[in-house]
Amino acid sequence: MSRRRPRAEVKRANEVGGRSPANLPAANTPSPEGSVVPVSRVSALPRRLIPLLLIGAGLAAYHNSFGGAFLLDDLYWIVPNPRIRQFWPPWHAMAHNSRPLVQLSLAVNYALGGLNVWGYHAFNLVIHLLGGLVLFGIVRRMLESERLRGRYDRSAPWLAMAVALIWLVHPLQTESVTYIIQRAESLMGLFYLLTLYCGIRGAQSPHPGAWYTAAIIACALGMGSKEVMVSAPLVMLLYDRMFIAASFKDIFRQRGGLYVGLATTWLLLGTLLAAAGSQEKQTVMVAGLTPWRYGLTQFGVIVHYLWLSVWPRPLILDYTWPLADSMLSVLPSAAVVLGLLAGTLLALFRHAWVGFWGAWLFLILAPTSSVLPLADVVFEHRMYLPLAAVAVLVIIGGHEALGVVLRRLRAPDDLRRWAEIGLIGATAAILGYATVHRNEDYRSQFAMLSDILAKRPDNPRAHNNLGMALLAQGRITEAIPHWEAALRLKPDYVTAHLNLGDALLRQGRVEEAIPHLEAALRLEPNLPGAASDLGSAQAKLASALAGQGRRKEAIAQYSAALRQKPDYAEAHNNVALLLAEEGEMQRAGAHFSQALRLRPDYASAHNNLGVLLYRQGRVNEAITHFAEAVRLEPDSTNALNNLRAAQASLGHAKDRP
Repeated sequence: MSRRRPRAEVKRANEVGGRSPANLPAANTPSPEGSVVPVSRVSALPRRLIPLLLIGAGLAAYHNSFGGAFLLDDLYWIVPNPRIRQFWPPWHAMAHNSRPLVQLSLAVNYALGGLNVWGYHAFNLVIHLLGGLVLFGIVRRMLESERLRGRYDRSAPWLAMAVALIWLVHPLQTESVTYIIQRAESLMGLFYLLTLYCGIRGAQSPHPGAWYTAAIIACALGMGSKEVMVSAPLVMLLYDRMFIAASFKDIFRQRGGLYVGLATTWLLLGTLLAAAGSQEKQTVMVAGLTPWRYGLTQFGVIVHYLWLSVWPRPLILDYTWPLADSMLSVLPSAAVVLGLLAGTLLALFRHAWVGFWGAWLFLILAPTSSVLPLADVVFEHRMYLPLAAVAVLVIIGGHEALGVVLRRLRAPDDLRRWAEIGLIGATAAILGYATVHRNEDYRSQFAMLSDILAKRPDNPRAHNNLGMALLAQGRITEAIPHWEAALRLKPDYVTAHLNLGDALLRQGRVEEAIPHLEAALRLEPNLPGAASDLGSAQAKLASALAGQGRRKEAIAQYSAALRQKPDYAEAHNNVALLLAEEGEMQRAGAHFSQALRLRPDYASAHNNLGVLLYRQGRVNEAITHFAEAVRLEPDSTNALNNLRAAQASLGHAKDRP
């Protein structure tokens, strides 16, 4: 029996790719000198309090985030979004969107508190805290796996806690937590982590069915949150092979149903993307940006992400990142990235656990940092999950390195223990403080855009958006220089031309406005999904032309605008006024009537149609519209005077013999 037992142990070690029993100590025996774990002796903090510590650290780091305003994309996807106004039935909010779970979560927020920003931030933070707890569970179970328990079993909870703590309070995460609409990233991240955690627990459970079902459900929910979830089944499979199973054959024999279920979620993702139609696809591809140039650019972007992981300054919500033209221009960054990729592949080939986390980094970044051209080449929220890989490698690598150094110095175990506690505590405190400071930039649209321009003064989109923020505050004179700056940086910037032209019109500077509006019209047809802005540009140009007395040209522009935006009530009303001045009463009446069909509460259109009817001798009908205009706008002196005049004329007509 004594001979058969070692052979069985050797076989088991080989099945998980581990070392022989001579080099793999049991969990309940002292580790050899090379694997002494100082933090394993920490007893001041009971293990059961670790989740509370993580939650407390996350709350401390984000305590000042709850008052952050809606900004940038929030003002498109949340504030005016009619789909989130109705929570029940839930499929109403989820329809026609490739991220239905995100849309549904916004509908929940709106149902509970309308546009009270506090609730949206609270929801985002809860998602982040839950993600940190699940990450803690994944790292702990990895370190306690049969593959690694001989080296890390006693220190597993504390190392996992350190990883989750750094991940939770790191300021690089603020874009995914404090920027409300980027809950798409954190919500997907939570489901990604849950997919792995449930799959791992299932493999360790004598009754795995419920865990595997939960993993498949989590994966499906992640696919409904963001497309980056696409790599989750592959990462689960890789974890299985690295830390659980002896071979892929064993994986599919024992857990084939799990992976079939996970693979079916790819069909769900494809269905969601197809069902979303062209609404979202219009903003994805950038004209003239090839996969080759995008891929070259991503070498520098990935190196930047890694640098921010270890030194998170400066953090920028909206980058101006130059596109790479040749391999030579990105050679240093390419050497770093390709070296890391080669190291990852080599580690996987040798079955080293670090290879899993290298693959985690590259697989999760692949949908946004490979060769698929996206409108923005860099966004910090894309590092939400990949940051976990950096944290694991730095924490565990630092743990090993510190152990080697202190052993060579023959330092006492207490020094080793407190050195690790001090380093982790100080790092978490510094990162947490930086997160609190970064949250302040989210307090308003103006504050964030000012921060972007302070760090990237050559960002035309930030100049354009800051101009719009100033305009919303009634500061049109201050807004105009920002649109002019945006156009100096990007002469073909359609939105800036349109905004500047509109602002100049408001100031009565019609001659200066017209070239910008004409430029917007000239450039707009070359962009995908431009119908709405094109109609706006044409309507504003028509207004400018009308102001110069160029009625026929103005009518032509209004007509063109209505072809782009048939439901543009203001354009119907304005073109009707011009048609009436040109004597085309029938066409004018049709446009006034259409404006009122689109907007029955459009007081000006009621008054204008009343004037037209009065001139045609249809006084009773005119009185009806004047009266409605007065009802809608009691302070309208013009409508009230028109009503009285029409009533008086009707009375005079009755007095005649």
